[in-house]
Amino acid sequence: MKRLLLALLLLFAPVSAFAEPYPAHVTTTLNDYANLLEPDMEANVIAEIEAVRAETGVELTVLTIETRWAYDPSPSIEAFATGLFNAWGIGDATRNDGILILVVRDDREMRIELGSGYSPEYDLPAQDIINNVMLPEFRAERYDLGILAGTRAAADHIARRWAGLPLREGAVPIGAPSSGGGGLAIGVVLSEILFGLGIVALIFRRRIGQIFNRVRTCPECGQRGLTSERHVLVQPTDSTRGQGETITHCTHCSWSRTKSYTIPDTSSSSSSGGSFGGGSSSGGGASGRW
Repeated sequence: MKRLLLALLLLFAPVSAFAEPYPAHVTTTLNDYANLLEPDMEANVIAEIEAVRAETGVELTVLTIETRWAYDPSPSIEAFATGLFNAWGIGDATRNDGILILVVRDDREMRIELGSGYSPEYDLPAQDIINNVMLPEFRAERYDLGILAGTRAAADHIARRWAGLPLREGAVPIGAPSSGGGGLAIGVVLSEILFGLGIVALIFRRRIGQIFNRVRTCPECGQRGLTSERHVLVQPTDSTRGQGETITHCTHCSWSRTKSYTIPDTSSSSSSGGSFGGGSSSGGGASGRW
């Protein structure tokens, strides 16, 4: 049995060795690597994030990726989000008040990860935002509306409440903490069995992504069977960012969409924290799947 386990580790090691632990961020507001948002909706989400930062000083950031199996495996979405949060250093280093909204399209899971400065009571509004605001839109394939509404709700019911500000007029009423922040959130218990499954799934990450992509519906004909491919147009260097494009098209009709994306320069490091404030998380927040 030990020799079999060793053989499996040797087989899988080369794949994970070339995978980055976490995606690098290009901006500290929105990184839409799963191409879920059109340019006008991107602008709306960024505006919400910049507004709440100006009002409260809280660093709220949104990240979308196609699958977390494209990176070094974590046993769960919770472990992945906590590791990414700390690698980026989201939030103020003293207050630890950062907020990460992570959407993983092909794995059909998401998480709102909170900085360690929030008390466990803030996990409740985070779960309400996921269950009542975001997941209904995601289940209807309206990712853009779900992300925008979730960003607004997180700004209102977590960031603004944390800063002691009243809710904005028209804010969606959901469960919210009754007291101020502080204290450490209880971390999520990790499963060794899931870690092993994560290693196996990493080998098939591209195939899994293709399968999930094919169940997405075409916005023109309504049929399922979209395919996507990425092309690098300009290679990144140590001092300049690269450029690429993602082409998504329907296998049943002539619909297609081309979206540009930015490739971080090769000197970028997701472990440096970039221009975030150096905050950390101890695993507080909430998760959801659709």
